[in-house]
Amino acid sequence: MKSINRYLLLFGCCFTFTLICAQQKVGLVLSGGGATGLAHIGVLKALEERGIPIDYITGTSAGALVGSLYSAGYSPEEIEQYVLSNEFQLMSKGKLKSKQHFLYKENESNASLVNFSFSQDSILKKSLPTNFITSSYLDFEMMKILGTTGESYGNDFDSLFVPFRCVASDIRNKKSIVFSKGNLNQAVRASMTYPFYFHPIRVNNVLLFDGGLYNNFPADIMYYDFSPDFIIGSNVSDNAAPPMEDELISQITNMLVSYSDFTLPCDAGIIIQPNPEISTFDFDQVKKAIEVGYKTTMLYIDSIEHHVLNRISKEELAIRRFKFKSKIIDLKVSSITHVSNLKREITYANKSMISVRKKEVLSIETLEKRYYRLYATQQIEFMFPILSLKKDSTYNLGLEIRKSKDFKLDVGGHFSSRAVNTGYLGLSYRFIGTTASTISLSSYFGKFYGSVKANYTFEVPSVFPISVSSYFVMNRWDYFRSFATFFEDVIPSFLVQNEMYYGLKFNHPIGNTTKSVFDFRFFNLEDDYYQTVEFTNKDTSDITTFKGNSFSWEFEQNSLNRKQFASSGHYFKFKARYVDGKEKNIPGSTSSTDSVKSKNHEWINLNAEFQTFIINHPNFHFGFHGKGVFNSQSLFSNYTATLLSMTSFSLVQDAETYFLPEYRSPQYLGGGINLVFSFNKNIDLRFDAYYYQPFVLLQKNDNGTFGYSKPFKGETYMASASLIYHSFVGPIRATFNYFPKQIIPVAFQISYGFVLFNERAIR
Repeated sequence: MKSINRYLLLFGCCFTFTLICAQQKVGLVLSGGGATGLAHIGVLKALEERGIPIDYITGTSAGALVGSLYSAGYSPEEIEQYVLSNEFQLMSKGKLKSKQHFLYKENESNASLVNFSFSQDSILKKSLPTNFITSSYLDFEMMKILGTTGESYGNDFDSLFVPFRCVASDIRNKKSIVFSKGNLNQAVRASMTYPFYFHPIRVNNVLLFDGGLYNNFPADIMYYDFSPDFIIGSNVSDNAAPPMEDELISQITNMLVSYSDFTLPCDAGIIIQPNPEISTFDFDQVKKAIEVGYKTTMLYIDSIEHHVLNRISKEELAIRRFKFKSKIIDLKVSSITHVSNLKREITYANKSMISVRKKEVLSIETLEKRYYRLYATQQIEFMFPILSLKKDSTYNLGLEIRKSKDFKLDVGGHFSSRAVNTGYLGLSYRFIGTTASTISLSSYFGKFYGSVKANYTFEVPSVFPISVSSYFVMNRWDYFRSFATFFEDVIPSFLVQNEMYYGLKFNHPIGNTTKSVFDFRFFNLEDDYYQTVEFTNKDTSDITTFKGNSFSWEFEQNSLNRKQFASSGHYFKFKARYVDGKEKNIPGSTSSTDSVKSKNHEWINLNAEFQTFIINHPNFHFGFHGKGVFNSQSLFSNYTATLLSMTSFSLVQDAETYFLPEYRSPQYLGGGINLVFSFNKNIDLRFDAYYYQPFVLLQKNDNGTFGYSKPFKGETYMASASLIYHSFVGPIRATFNYFPKQIIPVAFQISYGFVLFNERAIR
C-alpha cells in the first residue's frame, strides 16, 4: 500500500510539473536602437536554437520591426536573410532598386546640386525638410509583408503568430501610444519614425514619431498587457547623457527624448545587453550586430534555461509557421481610396494606378510597378500605403498622399580650376489636381556657357500616361583657351555659338526605366568664328546662321546609379533626327572670300549611345561605354562652319568644355572601358579610356578647298583619371584628362559639381 502511495505521489508531482511547464509563458521585450537594434535578430536565433519559446513580444522602433516580423511568422533566419539583403540596404538609405525608378517622370539631367521646396504662404516655416531619407521602398515592403498579415488576421495583434505590441510617440500630448490592433505596417512604421530621418505619419489623425522618445524599452507594456511568467529583455540603448553648455545636439536630444526605464517591472526576468559598437544609422554593419546579439545571448542561455522550463523544437515551430502563413491572403488590389480629404490628389492617383473601365485587379507585380510610378510624380512629396481586406478576398489600397510644396528652387553648377565655371539656378511651380503640370525656368551663367530655358509640362493621368511639354531655349557657348586656369591670361574668344530653339515634346513610358520621346522644334543658330588662329581684337569674325526645323524620335533606357560618374546600372539611348534648314554665311576679315553665301540643307542623323557595368563588386566596378553616329548632312559654306555643325565625340565629361576638332565627324564609332575602384560608398578612383574611329574625316586641301578624307582615317584616343568624392551635395574631384592631339595633351583640374548643360538644338 505504501508503495502504491509513493507511485501516486510521484505521478502527481510529475503531472503538476508538466502542467506548470505547459502553462509557463515567456515574454520578449525588444528596445529601440536603429541599426544596433538588429542585434535582436541574433537574440531570437539563440533562443530558438535552444528551444526557448516566445509567447509574447513588445518592441520599440528597431525592436518593433524585428518583433513584428517574428510575430508575422518569420523565423530568425528569414529575418536575418532579409536585413542582410541588398534590398534592405537600399531601404535603410532611402534608395530604390533600378527597376523601381520611373524614367518617364524624371527631369532632364541638369547641374543642380541642392534644391529647396517652399510654399506660397510661407517661405521658411513650411520649407524646412522634415525627413533625411525617403521611406518609399521601406513603406511598400512593410505593407507587403506586415499589411497583408495583419489584415488576414483581423488587425488583432493578439491573433498573430506571437501576440505583439509596439509603441509610438504622440509629441503633441507628450505621451506614448501603444498599438494592440489596427494596421500592422502602419503601427510598426509609426514606432520606427526617427525624428528628421523618416517622414512622420498620422494614425487616427495623430502625428506620431519613434516610440523611443518616451518609452524605449516597453517592459511595462509586456508586464501589464500580457502578465508573462518570465520576461527576457534585449536592450541595446541607454538614456541620453546630460546636456552640455556647448553641445547643441545634446541639448536638442534632451529636449526631445524622455527618460526611459531600462529595468524589468518584476523579479522573474533577465536582461540581455548586446553591445555591437556601431552607430544608430550604420546599417552596413547589420551582420556584426546580429552576431553580437547571438553571442551575448549565449552567455545568458544557462540562466534562461534554468528559469524557462518548457521547450519547443524548431520542427514544431516550422509546422506552426506554415499553418499561420497559409491563412495569409495574397495581395491583390481591386480599388484605391484616400485616407484624408485631399480629393484632387487621389483622383490623379486613381487614374494613374488602376483602370476603372476594365475593373482591374492588380497583382503584386503590377501594383508595385504602378505604385512607384505614382510616387515618382514631382507633385507628390510623400505617400503611405494601408491595406484593408474586402469581402471578395481582394484588398483596397488606402493612400495617404501629401502633395509637394508649390515651388522648388534648384542651385548648382560646375566650379573648376579651369576657366569654365558655370552656375545654375532653376525655379519650378508644380500643380496637381485631376491632372499634373509644371512650369519651370532655369539658367546657366558663366564666361564659357550661358543658357536660359522655359518649360511647361502637362500630364493627363492614366495607367499608360503621356505628357506634353512646350519649351523655349537659348544657349551660348563661348570657347576660348579652355586649357587655361584661373591664373593664366585668356586670349579673345575664337568661337562663339548661339542657339535659340522652341518646340513641343510628347513623352510616354515604355517601361519603368524606358521611355520614348517625339520632338518637333524650330531653331535659329548663329556661329561667330575666325578661320585662323592668328587673329586680333581688330579682326571681324565670320558669321554663319542656320534656320530651320527638326523632328526627332528618341528611345532611352536608363538605370545608372548616378546622373554623372556612374558606377553601376545600364544606359542605352537611340535618337533619329530629321533636319531641314537654310544656311547663310557672312565672311569676316580672316575669311578667304568676301561674298555672302546661302545654301539649303536637309539630312538625317542617327545617334546611339550605351553604357553598361558588367561587374558590380562593392569595391570594384567594370563597364563598357560607347557611341556611334551616322549623319547624312552636306558640306556647309566653309571648313569651320561644316565642322561646327557636326556631332562631337565626348564620352569623357570634360571634353564638352573644349573645342576639339579631332573628335568631330559626320559618322563615327567610339567606345571604351570604365574602371571604378570604390574605397567606400563615397570615394571612387575612376579610369575611363576610349578609342575613336571616324568613318570619314573633314579635312582642308592644299588648294584651299575642303572635303572628306578617305574612309577610316583620323583615329585617336581620349582618357581620364579621377579621384571623386561623392558628397551629399555633389561630386568633388581631381582629374587628369588626356587628349593626345592637343598641343598640351594632358590637362589637370580640380572641380566641384556636374558637367551638364541644356540640350543642343540639333547637334
